[in-house]
Amino acid sequence: MRIIRYIEDSRVVLAAMTDDHTVYPLPFADLMDVVREAKKNQLSVFRYIQTIISGKQGMKKELVELHLLVPIVAPEVWASGVTYEKSRDARNYETSEKIDGQETCYDRVYHAERPEIFFKSTAARTVGPNDPVYLRSDSNWQIPEPELGLVITGEGEIIGYTIGNDMSCRDIEGENPLYLPQAKIWKHSCAIGPAIRLAETVDDPYNLQIICRIYRNGQLVVEESANTRQLKRRYDELVSFLFRDNEVFDGTVLLTGTSIVPPNQFTLEDGDRIEIEIPEIGVLSNPVKATVKQTVVNK
Repeated sequence: MRIIRYIEDSRVVLAAMTDDHTVYPLPFADLMDVVREAKKNQLSVFRYIQTIISGKQGMKKELVELHLLVPIVAPEVWASGVTYEKSRDARNYETSEKIDGQETCYDRVYHAERPEIFFKSTAARTVGPNDPVYLRSDSNWQIPEPELGLVITGEGEIIGYTIGNDMSCRDIEGENPLYLPQAKIWKHSCAIGPAIRLAETVDDPYNLQIICRIYRNGQLVVEESANTRQLKRRYDELVSFLFRDNEVFDGTVLLTGTSIVPPNQFTLEDGDRIEIEIPEIGVLSNPVKATVKQTVVNK
């Protein structure tokens, strides 16, 4: 079962979508409201939704037929870095500090007990399906990072899985690891969606295929895939480090890292389209838009 949000007749609708693509509108504004009511009734989220939709007439819809929004208005989006071997290798390729035969900070964090976790986005910076993701104007080497996202409660429970696009500037981070926030955070630099797969309806979250396709002028120019079984760390491990001496809000999304990196000579361009697919969740599709470089005048 998946949870979606969409617009119908100028109204935002929260709905459950069963595996036969039947959509059942829910009498709630937000998934976290459902989670709280399920706990009051001592039911799992999935079982509670089943009691709501039982006997009701749904509508047969494909996700592409709906005007989808972000499936949850996440107050914060966090991300995990260097959790896959390919991510470590890509960071090592781009860094200016790499010396042959010596470990980099990326080698060390890949093997360390403490994972890399960084702040990625706020609700205002996060976009949903079919909304544009922006290119940073002061970077010349930019890529999407397709990732599985964990939707978590303020108590650390993983209630669902979504798709995330952690847009990244390889040249900025490669110049200096301390530039990571600038390489990761800017307007419309994060996308999530198109749905949230309820955690209890996933047989094995460590065996999910992730596919990334990039189109330019209507032509497929990049297509790569990975699987979450390649992840070095466990989801509960990443969540536990996020919660260390930290206040985490209901509906926070934690991205778990990427094992898909486009070829080193590739950079996104204005007008490209990015598709990230996890078959159990759907396809997150976003056009790419260039931004105009802004000049700040000091007064």
